[in-house]
Amino acid sequence: MISDKSTLVDELRRTIRDVNNFPKPGIVFKDVTPVLLDVKLFAQTVQLMAEPYRDARVTRVVSIESRGFLFGAPIALELGAGLVPIRKPGKLPAATQRIEYALEYGTDALEMHYDAVQPGDRVLIVDDVLATGGTANAAAQLVGGTGAAVAGFSFLIELDFLKGRQRLQGRRVEALLHYA
Repeated sequence: MISDKSTLVDELRRTIRDVNNFPKPGIVFKDVTPVLLDVKLFAQTVQLMAEPYRDARVTRVVSIESRGFLFGAPIALELGAGLVPIRKPGKLPAATQRIEYALEYGTDALEMHYDAVQPGDRVLIVDDVLATGGTANAAAQLVGGTGAAVAGFSFLIELDFLKGRQRLQGRRVEALLHYA
């Protein structure tokens, strides 16, 4: 179990790797794969991301493609909830519902199986990074359209300078690491 949150956060900060100019020039990508290599750190990270929602009666954990899958699956196990992948169009095999959302330049879309989330479900949305909030907000709209309740969001990293939390106003948002 988690011994000391501040110690774990410090270890995460040291372990997450900055990759300059990825995926395009000017971007500093926060690479979480070194966290995944350290079994103890990974396990403690999952526990800490799940912790705020242990008493939230979460029935489904929605994880956003693709790095959200890495944390969403073990968080679902931690919370005793079903796992629901939200993916880019054309990646899920059964009937889906879809939402299109605006990006800074253009649009994107997400899909979820029609039968994955039901009215009455309490859903935790998980992703690795909260940046502008567009994808997380779209996931919440997709879930909300089913009649389910969004219990909140859990992120490993929040890029505060991009103000993504503002798009999720009125909802519970938890992040372990913050980068100003």
